[in-house]
Amino acid sequence: MRALVLVLDSVGIGGAPDAASYGDEGANTLGHILEKVPELHLPNLESLGLGELVGRDSVEPRTNSPGRLDGVSRYRGSYGKMQERSAGKDTTTGHWEIAGVILEEPFATFERFPDDLVHAIERDAGVQFIGNYAQSGTTILAELGPEHVRTGKPILYTSADSVLQIAAHEQVIRIDRLYDICTVARQHADRFRIGRVIARPFTGPEGNFSRTSRRHDFSMEPPRTILNAISESGHAVIGVGKISDIFAGQGITDSFPTDGNAEGMQKIRENWERIENGLIFANLVDFDMLYGHRRDVAGYARALAQFDEWLGEFLGRIAPPDLVIITADHGNDPTYRGTDHTREQVPLFVLHQNEARALGVRETYADVAATLSEFFAVPSRWPTGDSFLARSDSDRTEAAPLKASN
Repeated sequence: MRALVLVLDSVGIGGAPDAASYGDEGANTLGHILEKVPELHLPNLESLGLGELVGRDSVEPRTNSPGRLDGVSRYRGSYGKMQERSAGKDTTTGHWEIAGVILEEPFATFERFPDDLVHAIERDAGVQFIGNYAQSGTTILAELGPEHVRTGKPILYTSADSVLQIAAHEQVIRIDRLYDICTVARQHADRFRIGRVIARPFTGPEGNFSRTSRRHDFSMEPPRTILNAISESGHAVIGVGKISDIFAGQGITDSFPTDGNAEGMQKIRENWERIENGLIFANLVDFDMLYGHRRDVAGYARALAQFDEWLGEFLGRIAPPDLVIITADHGNDPTYRGTDHTREQVPLFVLHQNEARALGVRETYADVAATLSEFFAVPSRWPTGDSFLARSDSDRTEAAPLKASN
């Protein structure tokens, strides 16, 4: 009994009914990338029903695209959309809702952190910060990296997300020391409802600073999620990428941190081959971290093409009894103003028992948790969300058209 939940970080598809209230009206990550890069072909996602979600005019499948039979669209899985019920549009909120937790109150965001929080961290960690303002990760290193190297003071900064980030050069502050500082910060961040404390190590000479792969997220501990229920029922729950960090290790039985999409896809494939009973929960972060926030349309398109190529090979490894869910946690439209996440609906592709159905627009990401609850037959039905597994043969029909996002 194998299942995979694969989160394509920030690959939204527009259409969120409350986007305007977040300042994101008109944002459409995948749709706008396809418009800006018309040569981008995603034949394997198209074989799962991508064209029904973004509009056929946005997708030009090759003549040998899988899933195209005799000129009639037949999909290899079920497809739909999900909209977020929780307040917010950050990584933690999205993943927690996928795992069955809906937040009525968003995590807090700051332009600068309150003095009492900063002083408490400095006192208990024995440091003095520089910075304490909102800035992108690459720009903050250019602005404050030289002063940090000269003084040894760690850099404190934030972004539009609910994050408290601490950056330090690995030759100035040892990585274990940086993690210790972040552990102290996490202890104080809870009372301010800050979703994540992030250690941001970097290296290199002045003028050429670059982040290293030893980033570590210290998340607020979540309420009980479907991951707890699955692991308590005796099934493995394997986190790939930053999943264990996002859930503060809760409900995770094994974790494989990764250094980007390529390693993430490798770890998914390796664990899929060895696991016989359990869930793999994976996040592919490059879409968001390297291309969405940096508003790099071409880079985002390349990453999507690389994923689609990998997906084509991976589809052959999925057996009918397996459950594979591919979705996202929020949007990050690289054509949109600013550098922040965007409030969008997210795609939903499901492979299970050769079913091909239109799943419609799901009212919450927590439908994934409810589906996992049914699939793994956990003792108590998950109370949030509705399963999208077919309940009878009559449910197993060809996919019907679904209104595409504008």
